[in-house]
Amino acid sequence: MSRTVCLAPANTVGYPQGGGHLWVYLNWALALRAAGCRVIWLEGVDDTAGGGDASVARRRRWRGRDVRECVAALKAHLGRFGLSDALALYSIDGTPLPADLAAAGLDLDAAADADLLLNLSHALPAAVVGRFRRSAFVDTDPGLFQVWMTTGDICVARHDIYFTIGETVGTPAARFPDCGLRWHYTPPPVFLAEWPVVRADPASPFTTITHWWGGTFEFAGTTFSNEKRVAYLEYADLPSRTSARLELAVCLGQQYAEWRERLGAMGWGVREAWDVSATPEQYRAYIQSSRGEFSCVKPYCVQFVNSWTSDRTICYLASGKPVVVQHTGPSRLPDAAGLFRFRSMNEAVRALAAIEADYERHCRLARDLAAEHFDGHRVVTRVLERALT
Repeated sequence: MSRTVCLAPANTVGYPQGGGHLWVYLNWALALRAAGCRVIWLEGVDDTAGGGDASVARRRRWRGRDVRECVAALKAHLGRFGLSDALALYSIDGTPLPADLAAAGLDLDAAADADLLLNLSHALPAAVVGRFRRSAFVDTDPGLFQVWMTTGDICVARHDIYFTIGETVGTPAARFPDCGLRWHYTPPPVFLAEWPVVRADPASPFTTITHWWGGTFEFAGTTFSNEKRVAYLEYADLPSRTSARLELAVCLGQQYAEWRERLGAMGWGVREAWDVSATPEQYRAYIQSSRGEFSCVKPYCVQFVNSWTSDRTICYLASGKPVVVQHTGPSRLPDAAGLFRFRSMNEAVRALAAIEADYERHCRLARDLAAEHFDGHRVVTRVLERALT
């Protein structure tokens, strides 16, 4: 029997230039569809940001953008993957949507008729979650999410079952609370059919796509860093210690020239992330033109031991790109076969050397890892089995 799954992403409508952000949820949606599900893509919008006395133009501004342009951009992105008719919209503040916005997609009543709400957004209102007969939450920020719940910085609606992509969440290995919930581990999915193996030019660099900033947060009397900049600067000398080319695509904005000069002097290639990942197609093309991935993580991931694998990293693996990523804790994944996890500069240097010494083999192993651990069809099938029983 065919099932309908309502997928609730974390604000893709308000992030029209986030090609990588969109792929997080596209991989879920495309895998669900391949598993025989009808998919509804549920997004909240706000059309009253200026208050009742504001002009129409001001009311239509939402998070600094025109809400109608945002919806149109999202529908265009989804349409290229056959999902434009899947979009459903609800009003964040509970007021009826204007007729033109309501006509842009399905409504909440249609979405709530789904067999399952698969919610990847901690901001989804309880009143919306409560409309569904069965609901599953998926935590994609392991460690940080549980801390936010514990401190009250976020208040997540009650769900029937809770999943996480952190392998240690809810286990003694984690150095953060479980919030009194039972967490079920699920790998993040990659839809392999949309991420085929692509052979890159041998001169291509190892790359990654990342945000640079994130600030700090306090928990249990300790200050933790949420900034990848901090982690990367610990490895700033890496280009001088390897023959592999290294390039960072970073969201830098007005600081792009400053950081390009600073990191360039140390041997890094630097790109503005918006230039290479503004659409899902650009994001995929950039990853698939790379030799592999080199990536650090936000420092708290190491401190919390969240055993997390990035949704970006699994796209590299699926594309047959070996990856070298920072170690975040015990894992089902290998440390030196298509994927290498480093704890120090010396380990990062050795990992890159090992890949270069047997590159084609590690490319095959990378794809094999993606197929074995992150195949979207298998991932969503297991999630549905648990969520609907």
